[in-house]
Amino acid sequence: MDTSQMSRIQDDFDASLKTVEDARSLQDLKVRYLGKKGEVTGLMKEMRNLSNEERPAYGQKVNELRQHIDAAVEEKRAEIEAAALEERLKSETIDVTLPGRTFNIGSQHPISRIIEDIEDFFLGLGYEIQEGYEVETDYYNFEALNLPKSHPARDMQDTFYISEEILLRTHTSPVQARVLEARGGKEAVKIICPGKVYRRDSDDATHSHQFTQIEGLVIDKNIHMSDLKGTLELFAKEIFGGEREIRLRPSFFPFTEPSVEVDISCFKCKGAGCSVCKKSGWIEILGAGMVHPNVLRMAGYDPDEYSGFAFGMGPDRVAMLKYGIEDIRHLYTNDLRFINQFKQTEDGGETLESL
Repeated sequence: MDTSQMSRIQDDFDASLKTVEDARSLQDLKVRYLGKKGEVTGLMKEMRNLSNEERPAYGQKVNELRQHIDAAVEEKRAEIEAAALEERLKSETIDVTLPGRTFNIGSQHPISRIIEDIEDFFLGLGYEIQEGYEVETDYYNFEALNLPKSHPARDMQDTFYISEEILLRTHTSPVQARVLEARGGKEAVKIICPGKVYRRDSDDATHSHQFTQIEGLVIDKNIHMSDLKGTLELFAKEIFGGEREIRLRPSFFPFTEPSVEVDISCFKCKGAGCSVCKKSGWIEILGAGMVHPNVLRMAGYDPDEYSGFAFGMGPDRVAMLKYGIEDIRHLYTNDLRFINQFKQTEDGGETLESL
């Protein structure tokens, strides 16, 4: 039995093992010697050429070679893994003397904050929140709200038309019309409708071609003007402070009759007169009124049995008044210096820091 071949294989393996530097090369070396077509496996196939007397001793020598290679591979693997761990620990060392990193927390946009405050208030009164399409039909934007095609009041809302019958909604009232139609003239309605609206307007400090709006609608039996006034008084005190008062001035809206403009007592001068209220002591914040009988009829409600009120406000204007913002364009320019002025204190209060 010639064992010189085994000695040569072991010497070659030991020499090759010294050059191995990574786990992939080590695995390749192991397969080269112990794999199905490896050199040690090839030695086992030579046993068929030996006599029965030679086979036990030969097999023992081959197993000793296999065990030597296995042990050497595992020892080398442990060395490689230890070296890799050491390198990783060096690269991930934390210097505790370095200053900490500052993570800036974003500020909620003032319009988003106002909308959430308004939604929370009306949800507490049992209202539902309904949303609709920004691209609307002429019927739901105008006709279903008592504004037929020839109605002169359409000029009050300069409209972006996509086609003769498709447009960008000029108010969120189409949501109300769709909800009334879906209720089939039989169910009470108590909703607010927040969303973006669009009008052809020249952008300046107080006007924008795109702005937000929140409208409210209540339809039920025995709804009166006093219910509208009481709701708006609560709203003004919640958003602008407990000392606020409101007043109603006659106005005109095609979808309400009677219609009113709603003012609140100036929260800055408390009625004495200042630049915010233009020396009048009052600030206009929204329009409202009792739902027009024609609107009820078109939605399937009997105006002799049902009545209701509606109101609409611009959260943009509410935010400008509450936070003292002088130019509406600040709300849409995405300037983080402006948005970061609005901070929320730990107790839930709000502050407006100056730039």
